[in-house]
Amino acid sequence: MSTDQTFVEWRNVTVCRDEIVALDGINLAIHHGENVAILGPNGSGKSTLIKTITRECYTRWPPPRCEMKILGQQIWNIWELRSWMGIVTNDLVAQCTQPYSVFETVLSGFHSSIGIWPYHPVTAEMETKAEELIDFLDLRPLRDRLMTEMSSGEVRRAVIARALAHSPKALLLDEPSNSLDIRAMAELRESMRKLAQNGVAIILVTHHLPDIIPEIDLRDGTLYSDGPKAEQLTEAKLGELFRTPVRLTVEDGYYHMW
Repeated sequence: MSTDQTFVEWRNVTVCRDEIVALDGINLAIHHGENVAILGPNGSGKSTLIKTITRECYTRWPPPRCEMKILGQQIWNIWELRSWMGIVTNDLVAQCTQPYSVFETVLSGFHSSIGIWPYHPVTAEMETKAEELIDFLDLRPLRDRLMTEMSSGEVRRAVIARALAHSPKALLLDEPSNSLDIRAMAELRESMRKLAQNGVAIILVTHHLPDIIPEIDLRDGTLYSDGPKAEQLTEAKLGELFRTPVRLTVEDGYYHMW
């Protein structure tokens, strides 16, 4: 792997989905250890940006017209690339909601599978790491509970633990608070803060302002505006971005839309 200090570096990246331009000439740099939020309304290209990073979507133009480097490299073995990134999407959470225990689900992260199968080697080191992640994300009381018997918030935390099995360079979270109740959202944000404070870089895609924890700076998926959170989360900028009047208050380090 390159020693380049830039996790993601894009120049003039355009991505089309069903002939519709989802990302248009994006220039973007995310550095190692940087916590970033990509904020925007539904349909603004946020999830497409994540899927382009993970090579689920591809650029419209080849080099040299555009340039897309991840960890300093333009060409990757897709499975090697995904081992360097922890990925949590709503689709993955749904796929992981199967009759496997939390422990089995976290272990499955070492094999990029859903659950553990007889042909999957499980070493003592893997088991130790899985137990550590279960403790780290406060899942110990749920260790042997089946994923199908847990709340949406508990399932999501287990899937985050699964994504951390390989000690990834960054954790990509796509709309993580979808379908969560108030308590589950609070628990999720505490987990995100704990990860950020322990050196896990977070790239967060959201349209929900309270998801933007204090440790995260702000980017928006269409690059309408880019900069420090305090300068970007203003009533005027958010009102223009979401095309609706917005009133903001700051409370306990979180931003709220009313």
